[in-house]
Amino acid sequence: MTTLTELFRWQDILDIAIVAFIIYQIINIVRGTRSLQMLGGIGILIVVYFLARVFELATLMWLMQTFFSSLLIIIIIVFQQDIRRALTQVGRTPFHGGTGVLEKDLDEIVRAAVYLSKRKIGALMVMERDTALNEYVESGFVLDARLTKELLISIFMPVSPLHDGGVIINKGKIHSAACILPLTQNPYINKRYGTRHRAAIGISEETDAVVVVVSEETQEISLVRRGALTTMADEIILMDNLRAIFISNQPSSASWKK
Repeated sequence: MTTLTELFRWQDILDIAIVAFIIYQIINIVRGTRSLQMLGGIGILIVVYFLARVFELATLMWLMQTFFSSLLIIIIIVFQQDIRRALTQVGRTPFHGGTGVLEKDLDEIVRAAVYLSKRKIGALMVMERDTALNEYVESGFVLDARLTKELLISIFMPVSPLHDGGVIINKGKIHSAACILPLTQNPYINKRYGTRHRAAIGISEETDAVVVVVSEETQEISLVRRGALTTMADEIILMDNLRAIFISNQPSSASWKK
């Protein structure tokens, strides 16, 4: 009698585990985006194709075969953003991305966010991690200045010519200001969020950057990471979560949500 160990080699188990991991990662990347709906549409077309074969519908079969012959090109065009994001995630270092970030830098960011929030002044502060943000830096004005609460506040004051767009922070310096960031294409984002929040989510979807965003309408301070936005109740919680991400290896206390 054939035993289970004879049916499955250790290579088969490894093969299944790798494929399952890849499928899991693909689901995580497209979850909550329009790409998931597109995958559902492709699935329906596959079902239609097999039904056409079963019932011998020649014209419909020819149409489906023509479509599927160009499926690879269609997938590349339709899912180009998701493919780019997936390749970026694959290329990231597996180690902790907090190198070069000091607690005093986080303190400057938190204090600036709180000051701006109390005065209903919007802000968008992007903290670079492993993924370089060079293409977004080039869209703004390079400052290369020491990170301080006062400078962050002055940048986002409505009278400042640099208040529109985002500030990119790297290793204790304000690298650039007034940077143009990509807007998220996620259709499930709450409608109350405007361009600033959508830009914060967008940059966190395409890179591993962590973003602090201040709403001028609601005075809310939110932390955005990996496409998930979470409102911080106060500066202590904000600091704890930033410290967990950049300083320690402890899990964040925030409940991340889309």
